[in-house]
Amino acid sequence: MKLRLSVFFLLLSLQLLAQQYQEVKDIQYYESPTSEYVKQQSKLDIHFPKDEGKKYPVIVWFHGGGLTGGGKEIPQELKNKEVVVVGVGYRLAPKIKAEETIDDASAAIAWVFNNIEKYHGDTSNIYISGHSAGGYLALMAVMNKDNLAEYDIDANDVAGLIPFSGHTITHFTIRDQKGIPGTQPIVDKWAPLFYVRKDAPPTLLITGDRELEMLGRYEENAYFYRMMKVAGQKEIELYEMDGYGHNMVYPALPLLLKFVKEKSDQ
Repeated sequence: MKLRLSVFFLLLSLQLLAQQYQEVKDIQYYESPTSEYVKQQSKLDIHFPKDEGKKYPVIVWFHGGGLTGGGKEIPQELKNKEVVVVGVGYRLAPKIKAEETIDDASAAIAWVFNNIEKYHGDTSNIYISGHSAGGYLALMAVMNKDNLAEYDIDANDVAGLIPFSGHTITHFTIRDQKGIPGTQPIVDKWAPLFYVRKDAPPTLLITGDRELEMLGRYEENAYFYRMMKVAGQKEIELYEMDGYGHNMVYPALPLLLKFVKEKSDQ
């Protein structure tokens, strides 16, 4: 009997917890989609607390996949954590030029700034994150201030930038489309490193173990970290997930939540 009661109360607690959050899916973030492919891909999902009496920190999450694959997602470990989570989809190469994915990322972030209050999000606490290609898009959308300025948004209004194993050099798919080998590192206008500046939002760089990561991924993040420090940025950290390779998302998500909580409480 005691076991049955315990199971009952556990299920009841889980049900009540589920009732406190809501999800909406497939929201178009371009006001006027220019093609069927934009309509298909340029959408986002939102997981948010139902409590209307409070504004919650917002995490914008870009999926990985080399700018050629994957789909919008909200990591399960970010759900029901007193944050609003936005999972963003975007167009993919080779149907478009890979650099056009940055346009989608910027448009999605702008949509969040302009609309997330409807979903109980705090526009003064919007954090941009993502894994691999998603980390690259997070960096590019924010580091190059022109991307958000196109939507009359100051990139420095982003509360924090937390890329997971993102390229800080020019993305390998962009290099490939330009006929540049993946083993030839490039820093040009398609590289976050091109835009290092001291006034960027607080940043937490997370990578896998340098011996297990994709070629050079830890080292390029370390170089970005160093050059940001040289530029005068004081609020930047680099965290290496010892023992984990490129697929280090799950164990790193608590670091993201910790960063958001600490910055939001300031």
